[in-house]
Amino acid sequence: MRRLLALFVLVSSVNLAFAEEWMVRRQVGSSFTDTRDAIVTAVENRGIVINYTARIADMLERTGADIGATRKIFDQAETVEFCSASLSRKMMESSPHYIVLCPFTISIYTLPGDTRGTWVAYRKPQGRAARMVEGLLREIAAEAGPEIRSK
Repeated sequence: MRRLLALFVLVSSVNLAFAEEWMVRRQVGSSFTDTRDAIVTAVENRGIVINYTARIADMLERTGADIGATRKIFDQAETVEFCSASLSRKMMESSPHYIVLCPFTISIYTLPGDTRGTWVAYRKPQGRAARMVEGLLREIAAEAGPEIRSK
């Protein structure tokens, strides 16, 4: 029985480790507004146009009552959507199926009760497209500010 329990714990922890390999997230020590503005500026300074800003926290708050939800998930949360014409073309010329990676998105959010800072996250590109896109996303996210180190 102990071996079975140990195996279960091991498999569960491995699954947790792999469960978030598709995402990059970091917490920075600045306010939501400053972090969001830094991301927007980083995108625009590269000559890239922001297509849309999804106000996720507002949408969840607005629709929560309609579905009987009472838990507050975010204090503030937005996802910035953008696309680089040259990078997108290069990526899709290598494979038109990479269309699913465009537009690129970076999410900025704060969590209820967590006053340490603001989270910045994006989906980690996979496959051959990762080499083309990940650097851009990493650079933009880094301009949000220095990461808070966990103790």
